[in-house]
Amino acid sequence: MSNFSSLGLAEPILRALKKAGYTTPTPIQAEAIPAALEGQNVLGIAQTGTGKTAAFTLPLLEHMMSLRGRPQRSAPRALVLTPTRELANQIAESLKTYGSQTRVSHVMVYGGVSQFPQVKALKRGVDVVVATPGRLLDLINQGHLSLDAISMLVLDEADRMLDMGFIGDIREVCSQMPDNRQTLFFSATMPKAIQSLVDEIMPEHETVNIAPGEPTVDRITQRMLFVARENKEPLIQKLFESEDAKRVIVFTKTKMAAEKLSKRLNKQGVSSDAIHGDKSQAQRQRALNGFKKGKVRSLIATDVAARGIDVDDITHVINYDLPIEPEAYVHRIGRTARAGQSGQALSFCAADEINLLQAIQRFTKQEVAVLTDHPFHDEAIAERASRPPRSGHSGKPGGGSSSRRGKPHFKSGGKPGFKGKGSPKGSFSAKGKPSSGHGSFKKDAVSRDEKPSRKQTSSRSESFSRDETTPRKSHKTTFSKAGPSRPKEHGASRAESGQGGNTPPRAKGTRKRIYR
Repeated sequence: MSNFSSLGLAEPILRALKKAGYTTPTPIQAEAIPAALEGQNVLGIAQTGTGKTAAFTLPLLEHMMSLRGRPQRSAPRALVLTPTRELANQIAESLKTYGSQTRVSHVMVYGGVSQFPQVKALKRGVDVVVATPGRLLDLINQGHLSLDAISMLVLDEADRMLDMGFIGDIREVCSQMPDNRQTLFFSATMPKAIQSLVDEIMPEHETVNIAPGEPTVDRITQRMLFVARENKEPLIQKLFESEDAKRVIVFTKTKMAAEKLSKRLNKQGVSSDAIHGDKSQAQRQRALNGFKKGKVRSLIATDVAARGIDVDDITHVINYDLPIEPEAYVHRIGRTARAGQSGQALSFCAADEINLLQAIQRFTKQEVAVLTDHPFHDEAIAERASRPPRSGHSGKPGGGSSSRRGKPHFKSGGKPGFKGKGSPKGSFSAKGKPSSGHGSFKKDAVSRDEKPSRKQTSSRSESFSRDETTPRKSHKTTFSKAGPSRPKEHGASRAESGQGGNTPPRAKGTRKRIYR
């Protein structure tokens, strides 16, 4: 299909698309929209940045236009579930753009802000609710919202909701809807748990799979930079000296690291802001707006925002820390090279992240070129990363068995798993050389955030009570001229408590321990 008019969309929607400058549907849109317009349940699987949002918002608007009458108070007619507030804002903006020529109403429902404006809008009656699971269930439990009138359900970024632990909430939401609703289910990846959820909530559906074995975006130039952890900060400062890095997203593993890096970059003259789960919705939206308008050159983010950032012309994505889950790598780098454009993804790999890198290689089934043309390249880490993973190693911190065993991809004429030149020659030298040798690998390969093993925690558990929540109080010893005595709170003597009173007296000055 060559244009949107051939998909069977209503004229008001076509006018809005033309006004927005959209004429040709993407592959996921061309296949998913006709099936959805026919009333079928649709499972859409496609890479990040392929136009999945329009693939469900357009048929959603078409469905709302076909319904007669006005929506009832606190009883919307369609629900879009999404994992993050940023994605909810993105979807709401799409509904506003594509539905500008219609009278379809919508409201966003998510946490981090006051619920009163949301409740007020629901009481007026709206067609579509765009929500995150937590706040949605809160309003349902408070009696502000009913799902009895839902005729269409959209689940966006379902695999991300799985990662964030929302699957139980999704089942709870689905149980409160009519069984004859239409469901549109979209995801970038398809883990087994997601497939089980699909079979549970929509046994009969049409599957649209645009990227059946290619989990990464081909238009992205990917580079791996081996660097000691203490040199990551000076390396990223060096990268920002390039004028090509005009609009950059930097991903860190923790919220604290994001805040720290943002402050350091600002001190170095690189305008930066941080976005993560501890920020309020107003702070996160302000940071995104500044990034979109070009007021901020770099945005430091955690994975909570990886799929909620929809900004054009992002030149670089930098993985300051490699993600724990290889799927997150795909969604991170998918922030660039959107809408047919190209982009660059640079990933820093320290000695304790080699196992994460190998897991990413196995998942993407692609070779990642090594960038050595920088002053902090660490050849010792690069050499260790080229070794095959040891048997039974899962590629994640902590090791363990894995069903996806095997050696990393080799490239003839170079180091296994990578391509690129060796260490650069010249006046530059790497700082803080890491220890080399196979003996230190086992210790370095374990992430600092890894939970201690059961054996390591056994000694700690001895000082806690059975419910592992309240530490036992330490013993207390009391003395008097007549010898040690029990604390007053213990009250009765052994005879009075029914435990016998024939205990021989203790000598003066002897110590008795009281455990409580």
